[in-house]
Amino acid sequence: MEFLPEHIDRYTEAHSRKESPLLAEINRTTHAEVLKPRMLSGHLQGQVLRMLSMMQRPKYILEVGTYTGYAALCMADGLKEDGELHTVDNNEELASRIRGYFKRSEHADKLHLHIGDAQKVIPTIKKPWDLVFIDADKEHYKTYYDLVLPVMPSGGLIIADNVLWSGKVTDEDERKKDVDTGALHDFNKYVQADERVDNVLFPIRDGLMVARKK
Repeated sequence: MEFLPEHIDRYTEAHSRKESPLLAEINRTTHAEVLKPRMLSGHLQGQVLRMLSMMQRPKYILEVGTYTGYAALCMADGLKEDGELHTVDNNEELASRIRGYFKRSEHADKLHLHIGDAQKVIPTIKKPWDLVFIDADKEHYKTYYDLVLPVMPSGGLIIADNVLWSGKVTDEDERKKDVDTGALHDFNKYVQADERVDNVLFPIRDGLMVARKK
């Protein structure tokens, strides 16, 4: 997942805004206590998400794929005073952990966790999303993208994680034999060809596709 040499990665983190104590705790306890800790956004990507949110100043944020709540708390820093962040995940086992972290956040009253199938949950929330972060099942990235883009205002941002998939999306054989790799490659091509957006793919951590609605 990491494309930068380790010493460069350490240097970038050392010269980026520090994690808050709560984020540092989530980082530490996720690696110690939760399966698949590589799913955590982590320090550098978390600060990139925070910076984009701070620049966007969204009123409504949607996150598809909560994991342990790290990225949600990063993006929440950019919310307007009357803003809301809604995050959807299908892993009920992590719900109490996530809610515990959210309750301790300064943004607690703005954070809303939904447990269930995102394809069914998203249409029920009905918000004009200013910022959307997609970090869930890779096979359905395009579905989530098409669900949210029509209701977003001009200038809204969609950020999709893991779009480089450890570099496997560049390998034609991997795209053919692995469903997730093929789906992510198809998603990247779909966004690239979508005239409704301007887009850029950042090789940050495992790849972030950023699409801005025209």
